[in-house]
Amino acid sequence: MVSKPPSGSAHIPRPDVSLSTSSVYPEHTADCFAIAAEAGYDGVEIMVGIDAASADVPYLGRLSTQYTMPIVAIHAPCLLLSQNVWGPDPWDKVRRSCAAATDLGADIVVLHPPLRWQRGYASGFVEGVREISEQTGVTVAVENMYPWRTPGRPFQAYAPSWDPTAMDYDALTLDLSHAATSQRQSLEMAKAWGPRLRHVHLTDGSDSPMDEHLMPGEGDQNAWGLLEYLVNSDYQGHIVLEVNTRKADDHEDRLRTLTRVLDETRAHLWSAVQR
Repeated sequence: MVSKPPSGSAHIPRPDVSLSTSSVYPEHTADCFAIAAEAGYDGVEIMVGIDAASADVPYLGRLSTQYTMPIVAIHAPCLLLSQNVWGPDPWDKVRRSCAAATDLGADIVVLHPPLRWQRGYASGFVEGVREISEQTGVTVAVENMYPWRTPGRPFQAYAPSWDPTAMDYDALTLDLSHAATSQRQSLEMAKAWGPRLRHVHLTDGSDSPMDEHLMPGEGDQNAWGLLEYLVNSDYQGHIVLEVNTRKADDHEDRLRTLTRVLDETRAHLWSAVQR
């Protein structure tokens, strides 16, 4: 997605930058809308999870209206902590995520691949994702994950694969922190995916077994180089900041941090656009 530049700047469109509700944890969904609006983000991605508000579609609609903040994407409940959100059946979760996206005006559902012990779900996952996307008209963009790096050897926790590159998906989400944990480079993955890249979780990571979700520019993923590539490749998807702010002292400290990162991100986007 693109939007017009601020008044007084060059008349060149720039990609939107939205904020994931996970970026304000342990604050809540409503706090994300407040921070996004005050900092000047272009939209919000809803991580459906243990915060009850994140699964309450009418309430999310009211928050979007209250803060004049569009909801650009729904992240389906895929984490271990959200196993019972929207019921135990994983395909029901995907369908409800697509229904929520339709009701809230979002055009993307972000989806993790199945955990390998979800055998029935995993066995028809690629085909099932395409079928639901075609039925609902919502783009379901499968996200890159990573091997769980345990002592001894990595554990392949996802099926059919944590790496969607060779899988027959129509749309993909690139998460820079996950790329770092899998010891891959995000820019190379983006180039390999080509037009299948439809959504980006802007963050960062280092060569760590932990999924760090650092601020962009703080790790080894060349986040700013990726933004330049997106601009130059006429990328039309969303850019969503998905970072860890748990060390923030309070709401105001978190707001300052997320405002600063937004300003840095926009500065790099404008630099790339104007080259």
